[in-house]
Amino acid sequence: MMEYKGYFGKVEFDDEANIFYGEVLNLRDVVTFQGETVNKLRKAFRESIDDYLDFCSSRGEEPEKPYSGKFVVRVDPELHKTISIEAKKTGKSLNTWVSDNLTKIIHENTQQSS
Repeated sequence: MMEYKGYFGKVEFDDEANIFYGEVLNLRDVVTFQGETVNKLRKAFRESIDDYLDFCSSRGEEPEKPYSGKFVVRVDPELHKTISIEAKKTGKSLNTWVSDNLTKIIHENTQQSS
């Protein structure tokens, strides 16, 4: 996984063509890049992001943000009820309660893998 200016790229290797290639994740627009070496791949990734941002700017459009901060999660109705009650017990909104608990889990997982 590669990251530049908040955009992430997934990389694969084509053994037959002997080339790395990738695509920027989580955009409706297709932004790709490729390189024969890791350094060339990194350079192409950065240039692709910069070209995308320049293209949007030249058209007077806001570039798409890879992550809006919103996502829909479907859960069992009983779980929905339980977490809603837990959020109310703590005086938090459902969104804040879920966000706080996801952050806590990520932090715990990060600490365990270090």
